[in-house]
Amino acid sequence: MTALDFRTYRADAPDAQQVHAEYDALEREAREASSAGEARAAVARWDALRRRLATWQSLVGIRFSQDTQDSAAKAALEQRDAFAPQLTRRDVQLKRLLLASPWRDALAADLGPQALALWECDVASFDPAIEDDLVRQARLAARYTELLASAQFDFQGERLTLSELGKFAEHPARDVRRGAAELRWGWFADRQRELDDLFGELVGLRHGVAQKLGQSHFTPVAYQWMRRTDYAEADVARFRDEVRRHVVPLATEIRRQQARDLGVDPLMAWDEGLHDPRGNPRPVGDYDGMLRSAAALFAELDDELAAFFAQMERCWLMDLRARPGKAGSGYCDALPDLGMPFIFANFNGSKGDVEVFTHEMGHAFQAYCSRDLPLIDYLWPTSEACEIHSMGLEFLAWPAMEQFFGADAERFRRLHLVGALVFLPYACAIDHFQHEVYARPDDSPAERAATWRAMERLYLPHLQWGDLAHPASGRRWQSQLHVYLHPFYYIDYALALTCALQLWVLAGADRPQALQRYVQLCRRGGSEPFAALVASAGLRSPFAADSLRDAVARAADFLGLEPAAR
Repeated sequence: MTALDFRTYRADAPDAQQVHAEYDALEREAREASSAGEARAAVARWDALRRRLATWQSLVGIRFSQDTQDSAAKAALEQRDAFAPQLTRRDVQLKRLLLASPWRDALAADLGPQALALWECDVASFDPAIEDDLVRQARLAARYTELLASAQFDFQGERLTLSELGKFAEHPARDVRRGAAELRWGWFADRQRELDDLFGELVGLRHGVAQKLGQSHFTPVAYQWMRRTDYAEADVARFRDEVRRHVVPLATEIRRQQARDLGVDPLMAWDEGLHDPRGNPRPVGDYDGMLRSAAALFAELDDELAAFFAQMERCWLMDLRARPGKAGSGYCDALPDLGMPFIFANFNGSKGDVEVFTHEMGHAFQAYCSRDLPLIDYLWPTSEACEIHSMGLEFLAWPAMEQFFGADAERFRRLHLVGALVFLPYACAIDHFQHEVYARPDDSPAERAATWRAMERLYLPHLQWGDLAHPASGRRWQSQLHVYLHPFYYIDYALALTCALQLWVLAGADRPQALQRYVQLCRRGGSEPFAALVASAGLRSPFAADSLRDAVARAADFLGLEPAAR
């Protein structure tokens, strides 16, 4: 693996006829297995095939996101997206066979019951009748990604992408922040009709999928697609209530304090990115210096993390610089055949670079720790558990932040905690909005905008858009890619953050114990459902009553604030 140079790595597109022949053979083996051993051998061969195909699928997605203007990369993406539903159909057929197999109990004993629970979820949420819908959904998602990646701005003497423009949200000069916000939202306003129509197509398509699967609306299908096996809509609604009770008052007080610190009244939306009149702390040094700081950070944290980061860097398994044509945001993907992950980001010189980097490194380290688990189903846990690894590492890296920020490290730690706290209500607003949208799929764009304004009043009562007409109209959510690409994903960040804040509290009392629990959680991968993974790390379920109370109280004390819970 040390010889790998991911910049030139290629994985040939599979031959569809050959792949279907492999699945035909696997189905025969599963159907005709005369012992538990034969059934297990068929599963092992199937898993090897899935790992090979997943590596190709991930690589195609990575290459497209690295350059959305590359016609060859776009063609490969379209080929992948057209073939993916066929692979889903073949996998579901095998899962049905294995779930009905006389060797089912033996497989559960060998592989763990979570595998079968995941397969049951997948079987319930797929039918060949939706294959064309899945292809269309992927094409609509690619349209959204391309549209946002195409944005270019001339501002402050620079030519900027959307990601790069984001750094000006933290600029000390208020007129610069205002100007950047006006440019950003003006771009979205110019494309309002296209974004409304695109989302309307996605909502209608997903509602049609639900009906084909025998559901009255899309939400339960989305929960199955997310493989949520141990909680339901009512649990998430109860968690949102906890956030409104414990976090919204604190977030509101944070914004009041922020206005006082900045000397503005009222605090406007374009002020929210700046928390210190001196300017937010920024990482020291250039890009190469950032990588040297990262190496020093992981060396200070843990030997295994340090060795893992060195391998990621040596094999060019990170693409972190923003550039024209590159997709926005950041992510981590897995390359199962290589036994390694890949990290994608858009550094713009702000403190967010460090937050995104440690976040994605948490995902990457977990995938690396899970690479040898017996099934690709266990390579990642379900997404809300995945985000514990990412957000957990953000907080566990606190003591080493001097590596990035020098004398400003303590300011960074304070602002990182503030950012986490004010994020929780926003994440709940995005989730609640989606529940409302898919409950009423025939709503007009104006009605959806009104729904979003109601969410802002409920979860973000301090927010003031002023004369920024586009977000004030109720369309801020159009910039949140998860709403378009990954329905119902966003609450996973809030659920995980509730657990990560518990790790932060524990680290304040016993840092080695917190780090040990974190690494062991990473090693479990997706071998258990969310609640079991949380319990195995000695953490309290986000769905438990007052799950946020202690962490929020500790955070308020750290920040010197004392809001009353509702």
